[in-house]
Amino acid sequence: MIIGVLKEQAPETRVSLVPEVVTALAKLKVSIWIEDGAGVAAFFSNEAYVAAGAEIKTAAEINTAADMVLTIQPTNAGNAKAGAVLMGIYQPLFNHAQMQQWADKGYTVFSMDTIPRTTRAQSMDVLSSQANIAGYKAVLLAAYSYCRYFPMFMTAAGSIPPAKVLILGAGVAGLQAIATAKRLGAVVEVFDTRPAVKEEVMSLGAKFVEVEGAADASKAGGYAVEQSEDFQRKQREKIHEHAKKSDIIITTAQIPGRKAPILITKAMIEDMRQGSVIIDIASVTGGNTELTQDNQTVMHNGVAIIGNSALAATASSDASKVYSKNVLNFTKLILNAEGGINLNFEDDIVKGTAITYGGKIVNERVLGLR
Repeated sequence: MIIGVLKEQAPETRVSLVPEVVTALAKLKVSIWIEDGAGVAAFFSNEAYVAAGAEIKTAAEINTAADMVLTIQPTNAGNAKAGAVLMGIYQPLFNHAQMQQWADKGYTVFSMDTIPRTTRAQSMDVLSSQANIAGYKAVLLAAYSYCRYFPMFMTAAGSIPPAKVLILGAGVAGLQAIATAKRLGAVVEVFDTRPAVKEEVMSLGAKFVEVEGAADASKAGGYAVEQSEDFQRKQREKIHEHAKKSDIIITTAQIPGRKAPILITKAMIEDMRQGSVIIDIASVTGGNTELTQDNQTVMHNGVAIIGNSALAATASSDASKVYSKNVLNFTKLILNAEGGINLNFEDDIVKGTAITYGGKIVNERVLGLR
Protein backbone atom coordinates (compact mmCIF):
# COMPACT_ATOMS: atom_id res chain seq x y z
CA MET A 1 0.00 0.00 0.00
CA ILE A 2 1.14 3.55 -0.75
CA ILE A 3 0.66 6.38 1.76
CA GLY A 4 1.08 9.79 0.16
CA VAL A 5 1.75 13.09 1.94
CA LEU A 6 0.76 16.28 0.13
CA LYS A 7 2.32 19.70 0.64
CA GLU A 8 0.05 22.08 2.54
CA GLN A 9 -1.00 25.38 1.05
CA ALA A 10 0.23 28.60 2.71
CA PRO A 11 -0.23 29.86 5.36
CA GLU A 12 -0.24 26.29 6.79
CA THR A 13 3.34 25.40 7.74
CA ARG A 14 2.92 21.92 9.21
CA VAL A 15 3.36 18.59 7.45
CA SER A 16 1.44 15.36 8.10
CA LEU A 17 4.49 13.13 8.56
CA VAL A 18 8.00 13.89 9.76
CA PRO A 19 11.01 11.72 8.78
CA GLU A 20 11.24 9.78 12.06
CA VAL A 21 7.59 8.74 11.72
CA VAL A 22 8.18 7.75 8.10
CA THR A 23 10.77 5.28 9.41
CA ALA A 24 8.23 3.85 11.87
CA LEU A 25 5.50 3.59 9.21
CA ALA A 26 7.83 1.84 6.78
CA LYS A 27 8.10 -1.01 9.31
CA LEU A 28 4.35 -1.56 8.83
CA LYS A 29 5.02 -2.73 5.26
CA VAL A 30 3.77 0.39 3.50
CA SER A 31 5.45 2.66 0.97
CA ILE A 32 5.63 6.38 1.81
CA TRP A 33 5.50 9.02 -0.92
CA ILE A 34 6.20 12.64 0.02
CA GLU A 35 5.36 15.54 -2.26
CA ASP A 36 8.43 17.51 -3.27
CA GLY A 37 9.03 20.20 -0.63
CA ALA A 38 6.18 19.08 1.66
CA GLY A 39 8.30 19.42 4.78
CA VAL A 40 10.24 22.58 3.95
CA ALA A 41 8.06 24.99 5.97
CA ALA A 42 8.50 22.71 9.00
CA PHE A 43 12.27 22.43 8.34
CA PHE A 44 12.31 18.83 7.09
CA SER A 45 14.21 18.44 3.81
CA ASN A 46 13.55 16.06 0.94
CA GLU A 47 16.88 14.43 1.76
CA ALA A 48 15.76 13.70 5.32
CA TYR A 49 12.64 11.96 4.02
CA VAL A 50 14.63 9.88 1.54
CA ALA A 51 17.06 8.86 4.29
CA ALA A 52 14.04 7.76 6.36
CA GLY A 53 12.81 5.52 3.54
CA ALA A 54 10.34 7.72 1.66
CA GLU A 55 10.19 8.53 -2.05
CA ILE A 56 9.81 12.10 -3.33
CA LYS A 57 6.95 12.47 -5.83
CA THR A 58 4.79 15.14 -7.42
CA ALA A 59 1.28 15.89 -6.20
CA ALA A 60 -0.12 14.42 -9.41
CA GLU A 61 1.76 11.16 -8.90
CA ILE A 62 0.51 10.89 -5.31
CA ASN A 63 -3.10 11.64 -6.22
CA THR A 64 -2.99 9.11 -9.07
CA ALA A 65 -1.49 6.17 -7.19
CA ALA A 66 -1.64 6.59 -3.39
CA ASP A 67 -4.09 4.41 -1.50
CA MET A 68 -4.06 6.77 1.49
CA VAL A 69 -3.52 10.53 1.17
CA LEU A 70 -2.55 12.66 4.16
CA THR A 71 -3.15 16.39 4.39
CA ILE A 72 -3.66 18.53 7.47
CA GLN A 73 -6.03 21.04 5.88
CA PRO A 74 -8.85 20.05 3.49
CA THR A 75 -7.92 22.67 0.88
CA ASN A 76 -5.74 20.46 -1.31
CA ALA A 77 -7.41 17.14 -0.54
CA GLY A 78 -10.07 15.64 -2.78
CA ASN A 79 -8.08 14.99 -5.95
CA ALA A 80 -7.08 11.44 -5.01
CA LYS A 81 -8.08 8.36 -6.96
CA ALA A 82 -11.52 6.83 -6.40
CA GLY A 83 -11.71 4.72 -3.28
CA ALA A 84 -8.70 6.32 -1.61
CA VAL A 85 -8.49 6.95 2.13
CA LEU A 86 -8.13 10.62 3.14
CA MET A 87 -6.83 11.62 6.56
CA GLY A 88 -6.42 15.08 8.08
CA ILE A 89 -8.06 17.77 10.19
CA TYR A 90 -11.14 18.44 8.10
CA GLN A 91 -13.62 19.99 10.59
CA PRO A 92 -16.50 17.90 9.22
CA LEU A 93 -19.06 19.46 11.57
CA PHE A 94 -18.54 22.75 9.70
CA ASN A 95 -17.67 21.32 6.27
CA HIS A 96 -20.68 19.04 5.82
CA ALA A 97 -21.10 19.80 2.10
CA GLN A 98 -17.49 18.90 1.38
CA MET A 99 -17.82 15.67 3.32
CA GLN A 100 -20.81 14.76 1.15
CA GLN A 101 -18.82 15.51 -1.99
CA TRP A 102 -16.02 13.25 -0.81
CA ALA A 103 -18.52 10.53 0.03
CA ASP A 104 -19.91 10.81 -3.50
CA LYS A 105 -16.37 10.29 -4.84
CA GLY A 106 -16.10 7.06 -2.86
CA TYR A 107 -13.44 8.27 -0.45
CA THR A 108 -13.06 6.83 3.01
CA VAL A 109 -12.43 9.92 5.13
CA PHE A 110 -10.92 10.01 8.60
CA SER A 111 -10.93 13.41 10.30
CA MET A 112 -8.42 13.43 13.13
CA ASP A 113 -10.24 16.20 14.98
CA THR A 114 -13.16 13.85 15.69
CA ILE A 115 -11.14 11.19 17.51
CA PRO A 116 -12.97 10.36 20.76
CA ARG A 117 -11.27 12.10 23.68
CA THR A 118 -10.81 8.98 25.77
CA THR A 119 -7.87 7.61 27.72
CA ARG A 120 -7.18 4.98 25.05
CA ALA A 121 -7.16 7.61 22.29
CA GLN A 122 -4.82 10.06 24.02
CA SER A 123 -1.84 9.11 21.85
CA MET A 124 -3.92 9.95 18.76
CA ASP A 125 -5.60 13.14 20.03
CA VAL A 126 -4.48 15.84 17.60
CA LEU A 127 -6.69 18.47 19.23
CA SER A 128 -4.82 18.07 22.49
CA SER A 129 -1.35 17.92 20.95
CA GLN A 130 -1.97 21.04 18.89
CA ALA A 131 -3.90 22.92 21.60
CA ASN A 132 -0.97 22.47 23.96
CA ILE A 133 1.23 24.40 21.54
CA ALA A 134 -1.49 26.98 20.88
CA GLY A 135 -1.84 27.76 24.59
CA TYR A 136 1.91 28.26 24.93
CA LYS A 137 2.13 30.44 21.83
CA ALA A 138 -0.93 32.49 22.83
CA VAL A 139 0.87 33.74 25.93
CA LEU A 140 4.05 34.51 24.02
CA LEU A 141 2.03 36.43 21.42
CA ALA A 142 0.29 38.34 24.20
CA ALA A 143 3.62 39.20 25.84
CA TYR A 144 5.01 40.38 22.50
CA SER A 145 1.92 42.50 21.77
CA TYR A 146 1.50 43.95 25.27
CA CYS A 147 2.92 47.41 25.91
CA ARG A 148 4.08 46.59 29.44
CA TYR A 149 6.05 43.93 31.31
CA PHE A 150 4.61 40.58 32.36
CA PRO A 151 6.66 40.10 35.59
CA MET A 152 6.91 42.45 38.54
CA PHE A 153 10.09 44.55 38.57
CA MET A 154 11.64 46.42 41.47
CA THR A 155 13.99 49.05 40.12
CA ALA A 156 15.73 52.21 41.33
CA ALA A 157 13.28 54.12 39.15
CA GLY A 158 10.28 52.55 40.89
CA SER A 159 8.25 49.36 40.96
CA ILE A 160 6.38 47.82 38.02
CA PRO A 161 3.43 45.59 38.95
CA PRO A 162 2.96 42.20 37.27
CA ALA A 163 0.52 41.78 34.40
CA LYS A 164 -2.91 40.42 35.29
CA VAL A 165 -3.91 37.59 32.96
CA LEU A 166 -7.43 36.19 32.66
CA ILE A 167 -7.75 32.84 30.87
CA LEU A 168 -11.20 31.71 29.75
CA GLY A 169 -11.27 27.92 29.46
CA ALA A 170 -9.07 25.45 31.30
CA GLY A 171 -8.81 22.76 28.64
CA VAL A 172 -5.46 21.70 27.18
CA ALA A 173 -4.76 25.13 25.65
CA GLY A 174 -5.88 26.98 28.75
CA LEU A 175 -3.79 24.89 31.13
CA GLN A 176 -0.67 25.39 29.03
CA ALA A 177 -1.43 29.11 28.87
CA ILE A 178 -1.65 29.20 32.68
CA ALA A 179 1.70 27.48 33.07
CA THR A 180 3.38 29.75 30.52
CA ALA A 181 1.93 32.97 31.92
CA LYS A 182 3.02 31.98 35.43
CA ARG A 183 6.54 31.23 34.20
CA LEU A 184 6.64 34.76 32.77
CA GLY A 185 5.68 36.20 36.14
CA ALA A 186 2.04 37.17 35.58
CA VAL A 187 -0.79 36.99 38.09
CA VAL A 188 -3.28 34.54 36.56
CA GLU A 189 -7.02 34.07 37.01
CA VAL A 190 -8.96 31.34 35.22
CA PHE A 191 -12.62 30.91 34.40
CA ASP A 192 -14.15 27.58 33.36
CA THR A 193 -17.69 26.22 33.56
CA ARG A 194 -16.36 22.87 34.82
CA PRO A 195 -15.76 22.80 38.59
CA ALA A 196 -13.74 19.61 38.11
CA VAL A 197 -10.79 21.57 36.70
CA LYS A 198 -10.46 23.84 39.75
CA GLU A 199 -7.85 21.67 41.46
CA GLU A 200 -5.71 21.45 38.33
CA VAL A 201 -5.91 25.22 37.80
CA MET A 202 -4.89 25.92 41.39
CA SER A 203 -2.04 23.41 41.21
CA LEU A 204 -0.51 25.59 38.48
CA GLY A 205 -0.62 28.62 40.74
CA ALA A 206 -3.68 30.36 39.28
CA LYS A 207 -6.87 31.57 40.94
CA PHE A 208 -10.07 29.81 39.83
CA VAL A 209 -13.09 32.04 39.19
CA GLU A 210 -16.31 30.20 39.98
CA VAL A 211 -19.88 30.75 38.80
CA GLU A 212 -22.49 28.47 40.32
CA GLY A 213 -25.12 26.60 38.29
CA ALA A 214 -23.12 25.42 35.27
CA ALA A 215 -24.46 22.59 33.10
CA ASP A 216 -22.54 19.30 33.38
CA ALA A 217 -19.69 19.25 30.86
CA SER A 218 -18.07 16.01 32.08
CA LYS A 219 -19.02 14.13 28.91
CA ALA A 220 -18.18 16.88 26.41
CA GLY A 221 -14.64 15.67 25.72
CA GLY A 222 -12.94 18.75 27.12
CA TYR A 223 -15.15 21.21 25.24
CA ALA A 224 -17.58 23.80 26.51
CA VAL A 225 -21.30 22.99 26.47
CA GLU A 226 -24.28 25.27 26.01
CA GLN A 227 -25.45 26.83 29.27
CA SER A 228 -28.80 28.13 30.54
CA GLU A 229 -29.69 31.79 30.05
CA ASP A 230 -29.58 32.40 33.79
CA PHE A 231 -26.08 30.93 34.04
CA GLN A 232 -24.94 32.94 31.02
CA ARG A 233 -26.14 36.15 32.68
CA LYS A 234 -24.25 35.38 35.89
CA GLN A 235 -21.25 34.31 33.81
CA ARG A 236 -21.19 37.60 31.90
CA GLU A 237 -21.36 39.58 35.13
CA LYS A 238 -18.53 37.62 36.72
CA ILE A 239 -16.31 37.76 33.63
CA HIS A 240 -16.98 41.50 33.25
CA GLU A 241 -15.92 42.05 36.85
CA HIS A 242 -12.59 40.31 36.26
CA ALA A 243 -12.03 41.43 32.64
CA LYS A 244 -11.95 45.13 33.48
CA LYS A 245 -9.10 44.45 35.94
CA SER A 246 -7.13 42.32 33.45
CA ASP A 247 -4.27 43.35 31.19
CA ILE A 248 -4.31 40.16 29.11
CA ILE A 249 -7.25 37.90 28.27
CA ILE A 250 -6.79 34.57 26.49
CA THR A 251 -9.98 32.88 25.30
CA THR A 252 -10.17 29.21 24.31
CA ALA A 253 -13.84 28.13 24.56
CA GLN A 254 -15.34 26.19 21.65
CA ILE A 255 -18.40 23.96 21.21
CA PRO A 256 -18.14 21.15 18.60
CA GLY A 257 -20.11 21.96 15.46
CA ARG A 258 -21.37 25.31 16.75
CA LYS A 259 -20.31 28.92 16.86
CA ALA A 260 -17.96 29.69 19.72
CA PRO A 261 -19.77 31.22 22.73
CA ILE A 262 -19.45 34.98 23.20
CA LEU A 263 -17.75 35.49 26.55
CA ILE A 264 -16.32 38.99 26.11
CA THR A 265 -18.74 41.68 24.96
CA LYS A 266 -17.97 45.03 23.39
CA ALA A 267 -18.93 46.71 26.66
CA MET A 268 -16.41 44.59 28.56
CA ILE A 269 -13.66 45.52 26.13
CA GLU A 270 -14.50 49.20 26.52
CA ASP A 271 -14.02 48.84 30.29
CA MET A 272 -10.52 47.40 29.90
CA ARG A 273 -7.37 49.49 30.29
CA GLN A 274 -5.91 50.91 27.09
CA GLY A 275 -2.95 48.84 25.94
CA SER A 276 -4.55 45.58 27.04
CA VAL A 277 -4.50 42.53 24.76
CA ILE A 278 -7.01 39.78 24.01
CA ILE A 279 -5.81 36.61 22.26
CA ASP A 280 -8.80 34.67 20.88
CA ILE A 281 -7.83 31.09 20.05
CA ALA A 282 -11.45 30.27 19.15
CA SER A 283 -11.53 32.75 16.26
CA VAL A 284 -11.94 30.06 13.57
CA THR A 285 -15.45 29.33 14.87
CA GLY A 286 -16.44 32.96 15.37
CA GLY A 287 -14.43 33.79 18.46
CA ASN A 288 -15.21 34.38 22.12
CA THR A 289 -15.50 38.17 21.78
CA GLU A 290 -18.02 40.26 19.90
CA LEU A 291 -15.25 41.97 17.93
CA THR A 292 -13.01 39.01 16.98
CA GLN A 293 -12.01 38.60 13.33
CA ASP A 294 -10.17 35.40 12.42
CA ASN A 295 -6.53 35.97 11.44
CA GLN A 296 -6.83 39.69 12.12
CA THR A 297 -5.98 42.17 14.86
CA VAL A 298 -8.81 44.54 15.72
CA MET A 299 -8.06 47.67 17.78
CA HIS A 300 -11.00 48.95 19.82
CA ASN A 301 -10.75 51.67 22.43
CA GLY A 302 -7.04 51.01 22.79
CA VAL A 303 -7.46 47.24 23.27
CA ALA A 304 -5.98 44.78 20.75
CA ILE A 305 -8.23 41.81 19.92
CA ILE A 306 -6.06 39.25 18.13
CA GLY A 307 -7.95 36.42 16.42
CA ASN A 308 -5.55 33.56 15.79
CA SER A 309 -6.73 29.97 15.49
CA ALA A 310 -3.51 28.77 13.83
CA LEU A 311 -1.01 29.33 16.62
CA ALA A 312 0.15 25.71 16.58
CA ALA A 313 1.43 26.22 13.04
CA THR A 314 3.81 28.91 14.31
CA ALA A 315 5.80 26.09 15.93
CA SER A 316 5.78 24.15 12.68
CA SER A 317 8.52 21.64 13.44
CA ASP A 318 7.33 20.43 16.84
CA ALA A 319 3.67 20.76 15.88
CA SER A 320 4.33 18.50 12.87
CA LYS A 321 6.27 16.04 15.03
CA VAL A 322 3.50 15.50 17.58
CA TYR A 323 0.79 15.56 14.91
CA SER A 324 2.53 12.90 12.85
CA LYS A 325 2.91 10.69 15.92
CA ASN A 326 -0.84 11.03 16.45
CA VAL A 327 -1.31 9.93 12.82
CA LEU A 328 1.07 6.99 13.26
CA ASN A 329 -0.77 5.71 16.31
CA PHE A 330 -4.14 5.97 14.58
CA THR A 331 -2.85 4.41 11.35
CA LYS A 332 -1.79 1.33 13.30
CA LEU A 333 -5.48 0.77 14.09
CA ILE A 334 -6.52 0.61 10.44
CA LEU A 335 -3.70 -1.47 8.93
CA ASN A 336 -3.35 -5.24 8.89
CA ALA A 337 -0.13 -7.26 9.24
CA GLU A 338 0.49 -7.05 5.48
CA GLY A 339 0.24 -3.26 5.38
CA GLY A 340 -3.25 -3.19 3.88
CA ILE A 341 -6.36 -1.32 5.03
CA ASN A 342 -8.40 -3.21 7.63
CA LEU A 343 -11.27 -1.17 9.06
CA ASN A 344 -12.86 -2.40 12.27
CA PHE A 345 -15.92 -0.27 12.89
CA GLU A 346 -16.50 -2.10 16.17
CA ASP A 347 -13.53 -0.08 17.46
CA ASP A 348 -14.91 3.14 18.99
CA ILE A 349 -11.88 5.14 17.85
CA VAL A 350 -12.16 4.01 14.23
CA LYS A 351 -15.91 4.52 14.26
CA GLY A 352 -15.71 7.96 15.85
CA THR A 353 -13.03 9.20 13.45
CA ALA A 354 -14.56 7.84 10.22
CA ILE A 355 -16.63 10.47 8.41
CA THR A 356 -17.42 8.77 5.10
CA TYR A 357 -17.35 5.15 3.96
CA GLY A 358 -18.96 3.18 1.15
CA GLY A 359 -20.21 6.27 -0.67
CA LYS A 360 -22.02 7.89 2.25
CA ILE A 361 -21.48 9.85 5.44
CA VAL A 362 -21.30 7.44 8.37
CA ASN A 363 -20.30 9.65 11.29
CA GLU A 364 -23.20 10.02 13.71
CA ARG A 365 -22.26 13.54 14.81
CA VAL A 366 -22.07 14.78 11.22
CA LEU A 367 -25.31 13.02 10.30
CA GLY A 368 -26.95 14.69 13.28
CA LEU A 369 -26.45 18.08 11.66
CA ARG A 370 -28.86 17.30 8.83
